[in-house]
Amino acid sequence: MRIFFQLLILFFVTGLQHVNARQLSVKWEIQKSTLTSSLRGLCAVSENVAWVSGTKGKYAFTRDGGKSWQRGSVPGADSLDFRDVEAFANGTAYLLSAGPGGASRIYKTTDWGAAWKKQVHNQLEKAFFNAFDFRDDRNGVAAGDPIEGRIFILQTSDGGENWRRLPLDGLPKVKDGEYGFAASGSNIAVFGEKGIALASGGSVARVFRTTDRGKSWSVVASPLVSGNASSGIFSIAFKDENISMIAGGDYQKDGQLGINLARSVDGGRKWESIGGQKSVGFRSCVAWRQDAKTAMWVVVGTSGSDYSLDEGKTWIRFDEGSFNAVDFAGSAGWAAGAQGRVAKLHVQVKK
Repeated sequence: MRIFFQLLILFFVTGLQHVNARQLSVKWEIQKSTLTSSLRGLCAVSENVAWVSGTKGKYAFTRDGGKSWQRGSVPGADSLDFRDVEAFANGTAYLLSAGPGGASRIYKTTDWGAAWKKQVHNQLEKAFFNAFDFRDDRNGVAAGDPIEGRIFILQTSDGGENWRRLPLDGLPKVKDGEYGFAASGSNIAVFGEKGIALASGGSVARVFRTTDRGKSWSVVASPLVSGNASSGIFSIAFKDENISMIAGGDYQKDGQLGINLARSVDGGRKWESIGGQKSVGFRSCVAWRQDAKTAMWVVVGTSGSDYSLDEGKTWIRFDEGSFNAVDFAGSAGWAAGAQGRVAKLHVQVKK
């Protein structure tokens, strides 16, 4: 009898995870962020908590699933563009601003924005921060455009009290015209216990990966569109330690179909183009969503949003609006874009 019920449960769960696209209603529900900034930073923390960040030193967060958003600004940062935000359930959040020289900074709050501490104020003339990612509220890694022909990486293991730049001689070299994009706060991602993956664009589209927190690196070519200043990989996301997706293209030709998506099943050691080149234009961000009923990849860009239920073999366009970033905490997810545009994803299985 126990075996019978176990098989019944397995059949039930498996059936839910293989919902056909015709059975789904997938749409963005616009929310009032109270901001007018261009938003590129986004972090979904839980079903109820999410943060967004953008231009004019602004940010906003919700603690009730988006029914209401509380906006704020970092003192003395009105001219900064916060391209990324990483947040946690206890009110701790980090903001990363992108820009040349001193415009690249990192701030932290531990009390829902009541007070902010500047942790990093870049003094390198050629530095330009792009994005960061955190394994937990103490261990984080930030990336910027190359300096002296090598990738630029900062790491912290103490909640940002100390950010350490990895030595240049231990970092891989870049090719002429290769750099990162600060387009969605997602050109860098942590995976597994010690893994870091960094995506590039420009003259080439490659993935730099380490499995020992930056002690050693490998560099892998990808099939994504590249070759000019506006093309390459813009986003990388991990479903688990092995399965990952990259998204990008040419943002100046955002509706142009091409090899704008690729997938890896071995932790980023090899990348293969997938069905997206037949139906998806430029996409600046990719994220994984899963609950008991559905599992899907979601991509967003300035020319629309798409989802895939079959690991990228086919993609369904479900929205034509413009977004820069997307992020999920389990099944709860949001998208953010220009002029303070924020939306929460609504997925329903049709009866």
